Formats: sequence, structure tokens, C-alpha cells
Amino acid sequence: MRDYFKEFIKSEQSSGIVLIICTVISLILANSAMSDSYLGFFKSYIGPESLGLKLTVVYWINDLLMAVFFLLVGLEIKREFANGELSSFKRAILPIFVAIGGMAVPAIIYTLKNAGTPTASGWGIPMATDIAFALGIIALAGKAVPKSLKVFLVALAVVDDLGAILVIAIFYTANLGVTNLMYAGICLVILFIINRLKVKNIFIYFIPGIFLWYFVFQSGIHATIAGVLLALTIPISKRYNDSPLHKLEHALHKPVNFLVMPVFALANTAIVLDASFISALTSNYSLGIILGLFIGKPLGVFIFTYALIKMKVTNLPQGSSWGQVIGTGFIAGIGFTMSIFICTLAFNDPEIIERAKLSILVASLMSGIVGFILLKSASKGKAYV
Repeated sequence: MRDYFKEFIKSEQSSGIVLIICTVISLILANSAMSDSYLGFFKSYIGPESLGLKLTVVYWINDLLMAVFFLLVGLEIKREFANGELSSFKRAILPIFVAIGGMAVPAIIYTLKNAGTPTASGWGIPMATDIAFALGIIALAGKAVPKSLKVFLVALAVVDDLGAILVIAIFYTANLGVTNLMYAGICLVILFIINRLKVKNIFIYFIPGIFLWYFVFQSGIHATIAGVLLALTIPISKRYNDSPLHKLEHALHKPVNFLVMPVFALANTAIVLDASFISALTSNYSLGIILGLFIGKPLGVFIFTYALIKMKVTNLPQGSSWGQVIGTGFIAGIGFTMSIFICTLAFNDPEIIERAKLSILVASLMSGIVGFILLKSASKGKAYV
């Protein structure tokens, strides 16, 4: 039987490398003589105006391409809860509660720094974990990280993604258009009927799925949520060769990892750096993001893991140490894709958005370096607590 978990890990690692390259390219171009044309391209409008779809290129990327990314995330979440690492209470309790801690503590730290200010809405930014980058760093640590800890991180990141989706849907939604929301509901009902009829042809689901995306977009709820809703209607079975969900998930991995996410990085990390950005990192919202990701994430992961172990509810991942758990907590502080995405929803001021993105990059870099060092040293017995 093929090792699908190993295949998943390998794909995410490669994606992390591509994302780093695209981020570096984007930063270089945004700060070169080509800056105006590069930034201007993403701000240019395309699409049919009659359908209310004449949008900027970056808008299309963040609302349509990222809907495909969220479709894949939704498939992964459904698979994990159906027959994966989250399919039983005993296996799910540790990553679920640790993920909650890893989301709650960063949000609290950000809120403490920004309560009552115009940037208070950014509390969701430091909650996220970028699984591609996280697994890429863990891969660099090699045999220092036991497989059980990698499985733990994947499960934690899946729950983290679910939390981020709920936060986006509930807290980062504009005024609702009831009529379009009703049409979206009809599309969703049709999709569930197709599911109940045991239709296994994936393309049959895409037709109402396209309309679902359009009506969700027009309703005021962020259009990427349509990707998650579509994923919930895709049939799943324990036999891989007979499971539409597994087939679609497998088919989407490479396009998402090597097209959607790199394009997202090119469009959303085009940050023009100047002298003012250094001082901008000391603003309340920047500090909230940096402290949330770099301190809040590992603190939340450690506190909730420690509490569950001390209450004898569960055990540490097999073969892992407390030092490795803390290292994994720092790795979870690599926000990047999801953090940047939430950043574009949380703020309206372009200057604040750009500076918040820089804060995310700085915090993710710091978290990745410290997490890597702790994982390597813990394997040698130097980071046990």
C-alpha cells in the first residue's frame, strides 16, 4: 500500500521551498526599477463588469484561486475527521486542544496590544499556521523529528486551518446579501443531494460548485468559504481507489502547492521597503502580530499540551520530548499564507496591510529559525524540560 502520509509530507516540503523563492522574487521586484509595473499589474482590473466581476488581479487571486486552496484544505479536514488522525477521540484530543491553545493565546496577546485602537480587528492574523512552511522546516531537521511529531503537527495544522476558516466566515464577513446567500444555500443543497445519490463523478460537483462560489462572493461572505463548503459535499470512502475525495485531494496537491500558493505569494508579498518600515515594526499592530506568532503560538501549544499530559488525558507523541514539543510550537508560529490572507481581510488601509505583512514575514522567519534549532538540539538531549 502506498504511504500517502509520506507523499503528503514530501509535497508540502517542496511547496515550502517554492514559496520562499516566490517571496524573495516578489520582494526584489517590488523594490527594483520594475516596482511600478510589477505592482501595477496586480492592481489592474479584469473580468465581466455586468456580472459584478470586474476585479483587480490580486482580488481574483485572493478570491478565486484561494478558493481552490480552501477546497484542498476542506478536503484535508474532512479526510482527517473521517478516517485520519482526528477520526477518534483518543487521537484527536491532543491536536484539537493544543491547536485551540495555539490560536487563543496569540489572539489574546494581539488584543492586549491593540484593544480600543483602529487595528483591533487584526486579532485573527497571528492565529494561523502555514503547514507548507512548517513541514518544510521540520524536513530540514531530518531524523531529529520522529514521525509521530510530524503527524501531530499535521493534525494540529488541520485543526488550526479549520479554526481560521471559522474566524474568516464569522468575523471577517461584510454585510450579508440575503438573496445571494439563499441562492448559495440552494446550490449547497443540490450538492448534498448529489452526494446522497452517491454520484462519484467529481466533475458533476463542480457545476453547482461554480455557482456556489459566485453567490457566496456576491453575498458578502468571503468567496473562499465556498471552497470549504464544496469540499464537505465530496464523497469519501476508506478505499483510496474508490474514494472521490482522495482522488480530488491527490489531483489538487500539485496545482495548489506549485501554482496557487506561489501566485498568492507573488501577489501578496510585494512589499515596498523603506526606512519607515523599521520603525513601523514597533507599532501596536506589528508588535501584536510578532509577539502573537513568535511568543503566543509556542506558549499556547506548550500550556495546553502540558495541561492535558498532567491531567493524564493523553500522552506526548511517541518518541518525542518536551523540548521537541516546544520546538514544534515555534514551528507552528510560521503564519505566512493564512496570516497574510487574514491580514488582507482585517484591514482596509493599504499602508497598514503592507506593514502587517512585513511583521508576518519577520515573525515567521524568527519562529522557523528558533523552532529548527530547538528541534535539532532536543534530539541531542539539550532541550528537554
